[in-house]
Amino acid sequence: MTTPVLEVGAELPPLTIEPISRTTLALFAGASGDHNPIHIDLDVARSAGLDDVFGHGMLSMAHLARLLTGWVPQERIRTFGVRFTAITPVHGRPTCTGTVTSIDEVDGERLATLTLRVTLADGTTTLIGDATVALD
Repeated sequence: MTTPVLEVGAELPPLTIEPISRTTLALFAGASGDHNPIHIDLDVARSAGLDDVFGHGMLSMAHLARLLTGWVPQERIRTFGVRFTAITPVHGRPTCTGTVTSIDEVDGERLATLTLRVTLADGTTTLIGDATVALD
């Protein structure tokens, strides 16, 4: 995998995820070990005042990591952090995006800093973050 030539303001190709299904949530619970019933049990979600279950925050973070690793090899990721801003409802369709905000040389390594975002089809941003990746 070769990192494309970049400049500040360049956008990563967006990653659109299929709508989040109950099956996806159940499979992610098993794979991640996060069996919090608010994500998989409708009765628990309703008892908490919600209309339905919703996606794990770490599932959204995993999708955002896919955006990065689809662009650079995993070993080039130097930092990756996120902040959760809204829930991802069942049937929500997340799109992951990233923009290069700076390119610097640090300790002899050329690094790109990216702003990252997960947004639903209705415009709701569910996750914001940043990453630093080595370009060379």
